[in-house]
Amino acid sequence: MLRDWAEIAQSASIILASVFAIYGIDAWRREFIGKRRMELAEEALALFYQARDVIESIRSPLGYVGEGQTRKATPDERPEDKDALDQAFVLVERYNRHIETFSRIHALRYRFMAQLGVDAGKPFSELNSIVNELLLSSRQMARLLTRRERTFRSDSDIEKHHQEMEKVDAVFYRGSAEDPIAPRVDSAVAQLEHTCKGIIESRGTLFSLFNKRL
Repeated sequence: MLRDWAEIAQSASIILASVFAIYGIDAWRREFIGKRRMELAEEALALFYQARDVIESIRSPLGYVGEGQTRKATPDERPEDKDALDQAFVLVERYNRHIETFSRIHALRYRFMAQLGVDAGKPFSELNSIVNELLLSSRQMARLLTRRERTFRSDSDIEKHHQEMEKVDAVFYRGSAEDPIAPRVDSAVAQLEHTCKGIIESRGTLFSLFNKRL
């Protein structure tokens, strides 16, 4: 009888040891994944903060001597259009100086979605859309600034041109009363903050956070 109880106790101790070993491995795995998510969230949020500042700077209405002159002229370019085309190129030139920031954000997007889900990638898509719209505004600005007056056949053509310039100008430069870009940038950053802060601020409650996702 005692021998049977000893065998039962030994079996129970083996089972308990196995359970604790499995729990320990699982806890380590959760903590490891949690740490990776925290690092990813911190990196993404820092880059978005940086991108917001960059977008604000590249849209600055303040110009500097020599800006826009890295633009390569086309063979059919009119000499009288050079200043206007250089002016329109300033935004692209400023963007190019910070292109690494946006490249890092683009590369991080897929890791972010893989870790946190497809919906978590929406701020990345919005930021990319904003950048593309800014670059497009540079091309539109170049077209509008070099349009010849003789192409305006009526007052309505002049008014239409003026309205197009105002619309493009509001995207190209920051500071207008109805800025279409800055609120979108702030919204994208706020969305990412909502996702990342929940991860970053949960350092003391890793298991309660990640048990829901693993």
